[in-house]
Amino acid sequence: MDNTEPGIAGFRLTQHTWPTELGHWIDAIAPDGRRAGALLFDQAVIGLPGVRDRVVGAVMTDRRLVLGGLTGLVPVADMVAAGDQVWLLTAQAVAPTLADLLTSRRVEASGAACVLVETAQTLLALHAAGVTHGSVRPRTIVISAEGAALLSERGLADAVRGRASAPGHDAAGWAALARVLAAPFGASPVAELFERAAATAGAHGLAAARDVLVEGRGVLPGGRISRDGLAQAARDRSAFAQAPAHGMGDEGDVVTRSHIPEGPYGVDEGDIVTLLRVPEGATGPARFGPGVGMREQVGETAAQRIWRSGGQEATLHRRAARRSRARRRRTILATAAFAVIMAGAILAWLRTGDVPELAVTSVDVVAPKRTQGCDSAVVITGTVVTNGAPGEIVYEWRKNLDEDVVRGSLRTRSDRTSYTLPLRWTLRGESDVRATATLRIVTPGPVRTGRASFRYKC
Repeated sequence: MDNTEPGIAGFRLTQHTWPTELGHWIDAIAPDGRRAGALLFDQAVIGLPGVRDRVVGAVMTDRRLVLGGLTGLVPVADMVAAGDQVWLLTAQAVAPTLADLLTSRRVEASGAACVLVETAQTLLALHAAGVTHGSVRPRTIVISAEGAALLSERGLADAVRGRASAPGHDAAGWAALARVLAAPFGASPVAELFERAAATAGAHGLAAARDVLVEGRGVLPGGRISRDGLAQAARDRSAFAQAPAHGMGDEGDVVTRSHIPEGPYGVDEGDIVTLLRVPEGATGPARFGPGVGMREQVGETAAQRIWRSGGQEATLHRRAARRSRARRRRTILATAAFAVIMAGAILAWLRTGDVPELAVTSVDVVAPKRTQGCDSAVVITGTVVTNGAPGEIVYEWRKNLDEDVVRGSLRTRSDRTSYTLPLRWTLRGESDVRATATLRIVTPGPVRTGRASFRYKC
């Protein structure tokens, strides 16, 4: 493809690109010259029924959270459609990721602790807002030039799969992350600290795990949790570390992991339809970071009305020529992909008879044994043991002192039989009561319950 300056919606694309399960991330330059990111969704993923609407909903949720003051997420600049292509554009660079730095062994102890503390803080804020990340792993953690750990792709994996991950799923992902970061330090106090934090996340939740790291920071170099090493590693790793702010730098500055998928990307502005709207109550263009303006104004734009009404006929003639060239190529690829998918489906069907249905074998609930004092935040830990089959557990937490019901779900795996379901219960005021929490497993049946009690005295 002979296109020296591909672009989308004013964002210039570089040759620095890498695949994800959602499509391809591409390092980009925003209209104001700042580093940014562009995610081109795989058409086979975004084209599935309902996926695009769910993805747009997840991105809109992120924008409301960021506008409300939540930090720790890679901010979204826009989400646009251009023909068959759907793009997510970010106002923040999306590289390097933590996975990049781990590959080059550029994560020292203080920086690793910083990543864990900051991601735990962000996840706790998300959970408090009633949402989860759903895919916490090194590849979805971006390290900024300042050394901050930012979560990307929040909610996108769940949106694609049409599911809603429980907070426990994020805690398990964070615990796995802590163990990955512990591995390079061998049998050392640093590794022991990270392993202890991982175990605490599973048993008592992310807040307790974060506190373990903060309280145990004495084993880190200088007794500090610091971004300094991360910032230096991120700047050294960045393909644009020496590039001028107004451009992409020399080609020698760019690290190319793979070619950008077939375009074309040089679409006319008239072909672009924005998929996002500013949250209600905003008074002007939303902004994420200094000088980064959003493309949408309050209310529905003409492009959005065209998109929603299906009236895109005006752009069809302009795209007909390039689609005819691409159609033959896609037909060949689609035929091959269909054959592979059908072969996999047949194989999966043949194996279905060998996979047992998910069953819960036991439920255990543990509460603190000592009496809790005034304004206590208590963590109740539920442990569910299964037969090791993959499936979904739907559960409810009930408290005897109020009518609030905490509902959640989690996906089980074939390589694991035990799952932890924590409940954080905060009690305030003067009282002397016995508090009882009941964990009820709704699915798979039959219904199983477990309960535990503690005394609150103030």
